[in-house]
Amino acid sequence: MRRREFVAALGLAGLAPLTARAQQSPKKPVIGLLGSEAPDPWKDRLNAFRQGLSEAGYTEGQNVTIEYRWAEGRTDRLPELADDLVKQQVSVIVVLGSTPSAIAAKQATATIPIVFRIGTNPVEVGLVTSLARPGGNLTGVTTLGALVAPKQLELLRAQPSSVCC
Repeated sequence: MRRREFVAALGLAGLAPLTARAQQSPKKPVIGLLGSEAPDPWKDRLNAFRQGLSEAGYTEGQNVTIEYRWAEGRTDRLPELADDLVKQQVSVIVVLGSTPSAIAAKQATATIPIVFRIGTNPVEVGLVTSLARPGGNLTGVTTLGALVAPKQLELLRAQPSSVCC
C-alpha cells in the first residue's frame, strides 16, 4: 500500500466516529493528531491525510478542525499531549509515528476513538486484544515490521545477484 493510500485510509477510518459524533452535536468535529516527532517529516503524509479527508467531504477549517500535538522526538511529552487532546474533547485521535504515541493515547482515554499506524504487533504491546477484533476504542494498521523484516532479508539474500535492484 502506498503512503497516500495508507494515510487516506487512516482518514477514512477516523470518519465513522466523526460522523456519529457530528450527528449528536451541531458543533464541528475535531480530529486530534498526536505525533511523536516534529511535523516537517510528516508533511507529505499530512497532505495526503487532508486530501483523504477532503475526498470524504471534510475540509480543514471549514467543516472539521484538526488539533495538532507534536512531541518533537520527546516521548516523555506524549502522555501530556494525549491528555491535552482529551481535554479538548476531540472526536477522534489519529496517532502518527510510534508505538509510544499510541500507548499514550490509549492511557489518556477509553472512550475517544483512536486510529494508529505502528510497526509492531499491537496485541503484544497491549493496544488491542486481537488483530481480528481489536475491541475497545483503538483500531489501526500495523506493518508488523519487526516480524516481517527478517523474512524480507532472508528472501533478499536468496535472490540471485543479477535480479537485485
